[in-house]
Amino acid sequence: MTAATTAAPPTTSHSVPRQLLHDSNYVLLGLPLALASFVVLLVGLALGLGLVVTVIGLPVLAGTLYLARGLADIERLRLPAVLGQARIRPDYRQPEPGAGAWRRIFIPIRDAQSWLDLAHGILKLIVSVVTFVVTVTWWAGTLLGCLYWAYDWALPHGPGNQGLNQLLGLGDSPAARIGLNTAIGVFFLITLPMVVRGCARLQAGFARALLTGVAEMRNRITVLEEQKRAAVSAEAAALRRLERDIHDGPQQRLVRLAMDLSRARQQLATDPEAAGRTIDEAVTQTRDTLAELRALSRGIAPPILVDRGLPSALAALAGRGLVPVELRIDPRLEVPGGRLDPAVESTAYFVVAEALTNVAKHSGATECAVAVTWHDRRLAVGVSDDGHGGAHLAKGHGLAGIADRVRAAGGRLDVVSPAGGPTEIRAELPL
Repeated sequence: MTAATTAAPPTTSHSVPRQLLHDSNYVLLGLPLALASFVVLLVGLALGLGLVVTVIGLPVLAGTLYLARGLADIERLRLPAVLGQARIRPDYRQPEPGAGAWRRIFIPIRDAQSWLDLAHGILKLIVSVVTFVVTVTWWAGTLLGCLYWAYDWALPHGPGNQGLNQLLGLGDSPAARIGLNTAIGVFFLITLPMVVRGCARLQAGFARALLTGVAEMRNRITVLEEQKRAAVSAEAAALRRLERDIHDGPQQRLVRLAMDLSRARQQLATDPEAAGRTIDEAVTQTRDTLAELRALSRGIAPPILVDRGLPSALAALAGRGLVPVELRIDPRLEVPGGRLDPAVESTAYFVVAEALTNVAKHSGATECAVAVTWHDRRLAVGVSDDGHGGAHLAKGHGLAGIADRVRAAGGRLDVVSPAGGPTEIRAELPL
């Protein structure tokens, strides 16, 4: 599926007049578009189905479906101004390379989305008529009521022309007429944004359901499948790395510890002093093994992250770094109760940990900066250094595993590291 890179901004309190104009334009222009679409597509469909028993019917039907696709694309271009979402265009079925003319004719007929476009082009007239009438009524009530004072003198007022003010017993004075009609106009004015917004949302919701609903569902399924694959890949890479670290570190030390203890047991009867030295070496091996196991456990689930949260865990990482680290954390993460979802905290922690490891091992940097910010329900984690660059997300490198972990959490990882530096690693995680 493809999606546009721009989307209408969300409606805010200071943009109510602008949104009202967008909604009004969408609804009012929707009726002539719906009328033209209804006439053209209904005629094309009837003609195609009527001639389907002949050779001519299928090309006419295919052409009608292509025309419905074009009209649907026009509607998709109009949706972001109302819904405030990026434009999504379904991935239509395409003819195979070298396909003949008849096979190309059958392509739109076999495409389910093309029939949904046709259904929208024919049925949207019903919704458009209702929303158009309501919108025009509210605009007319607003303008005629609020400006009644300007044209009251031009209207006929006499015994045979009873107005609403007389029916309500307010009398037939100019003040009564102007006051009542102005009050009605103010009511329409106050409710105008809400009513027009509701009409626009109704019409746009109907269009979204038929024109982009299937595409959005498929997009969501694709994203979930990618996240699942990324999670499996990240988990497998973490397990392989843990297995390698245990094999190369603690396991070897434990083997040597067992050998030292066996040798010390043999030396006790013949050379107690040598046995003592061997036991001292075994004690040293035990301490080193415990230190490596603690380091490995921090890589699985750092206790400080679990107990004290992301700011304290990142501060500990920065304090252990071989390169001076400037740490900037959003103040909202440091207040009591500012804890994030454990999965988000864990992912952010490992992004910084792997990035700082790369800085220490490969970058040749003299300083590094870590920034964690929180905005628009997303957590942004940035790590930059002044090293010689060259970092990338190729498989077999540490950043590839972190990229999989970030994708599994529904985020994205970007690496900007030109030759000669500097390097910036930025991850965005949804909250």
